[in-house]
Amino acid sequence: MNRFAGVAGTVVLGLLLPLSAAAETRLFCGDLLDVEAGRMVGASTVVVRDGEIVSVERGRVEGDGEAVDLSGMFCLPGLMDMHTHLTSESSPTRYVDRFTENEADVAFGALAYARRTLLAGFTTVRDVGDSFNVSLALRDAINRGEVVGPRMYTSGKSLATTGGHADPTNGWRADLMGSPGPSDGVLNGVAQAREAVRQRYKDGSDLIKITITGGVLSVAKSGLAPQFLPDEVEAVVQTARDYDMHVAAHAHGKEGMKRAILAGIHSIEHGTMMDDEIFALMAEHGVWFVPTIMAGEFVAEKAEIEGFYPDLIRPKAREIGPRMQDTFSRAWRAGVPIAFGTDSGVSLHGDNAREFVLMVETGMSPAEAIRTATINASKLLGVRDRAGTLEAGNWADVVAVPINPLEDISALGDVGFVMKAGVIHSKP
Repeated sequence: MNRFAGVAGTVVLGLLLPLSAAAETRLFCGDLLDVEAGRMVGASTVVVRDGEIVSVERGRVEGDGEAVDLSGMFCLPGLMDMHTHLTSESSPTRYVDRFTENEADVAFGALAYARRTLLAGFTTVRDVGDSFNVSLALRDAINRGEVVGPRMYTSGKSLATTGGHADPTNGWRADLMGSPGPSDGVLNGVAQAREAVRQRYKDGSDLIKITITGGVLSVAKSGLAPQFLPDEVEAVVQTARDYDMHVAAHAHGKEGMKRAILAGIHSIEHGTMMDDEIFALMAEHGVWFVPTIMAGEFVAEKAEIEGFYPDLIRPKAREIGPRMQDTFSRAWRAGVPIAFGTDSGVSLHGDNAREFVLMVETGMSPAEAIRTATINASKLLGVRDRAGTLEAGNWADVVAVPINPLEDISALGDVGFVMKAGVIHSKP
């Protein structure tokens, strides 16, 4: 897939004013989801002013301001994706693109991906690994209202050890490799771990992302081996805590997950080789799990296409990808706290709702799956007092779909109305 397909038109649209920014807006919902109760509560009116929900009232309540008729639709809170990469997207040319694209190329691609994500109903995302700090600039431009995209919390460049999953020079020839250091997100030892975190703070990151084990898509042999020593990950977590930043850990192998949890990690991303011991440790230490099942499905599928991934990557994708849905099922049944995440950027941006379908296939109820992308995600981010439910005082993030998602979870792949912070970006 050409990563710039449709970018020109999308970027222009992304720079236009949204559809509505009225002082007061009334949304007349045909039905409304009470996320906490896990049930629809009937026709409701959501009153929005200055980017916040003023009230939610049963029935159709007329009043001043703009009226939006959603009487044939089901309203629910804006969805939240806790694992995205808005500055990239998989393609057969991805590994060559690193040598042909400039910062500006990455930035213009990110505009398209951000807009696509928002219009898919995801009003808030965590971006956990970028290039050139583009995600920080994108976040700020979105916050200023200059471009269209979701509310973003971003780590900037992921942290790695030399040769680790997020070492940007993996697979390069020796004269190009150089020796990337903490400023580049590559560290070795406690002092460099602290420096790398402080550099992310200086850059303006909201959180820290470490790649504590190998990964599927890096040009390196192991996808499971631990890649941070215990004192290194402890130094990252402790230093991040000083700056009031939580730390998310990319992890596939068990030993790396164990080191991360014991060091005080906030969330485990992917978690492919989790077992009962890890489930118990996560529950004991209050660690979130962000599963990214659809990333596993995507890489396993693409591994069978000749030339889509380098040969070194294909065996890892075949081994790790198919395991992720089963891991999610076992973790959920064990009571591990789960927040929704897709790894979009590995899979295609805008397809995020596919994750809900894969979650429900394991036996999770649609209501509980939606809760992972609303209430649970808001708790992970520490914004539960502003997001996750449709109630007075929360951000006016509202989406609507034409079919009841409690009856058919795939309805979330057909979002027909999107409001973020009181601004309408799409309506039927």
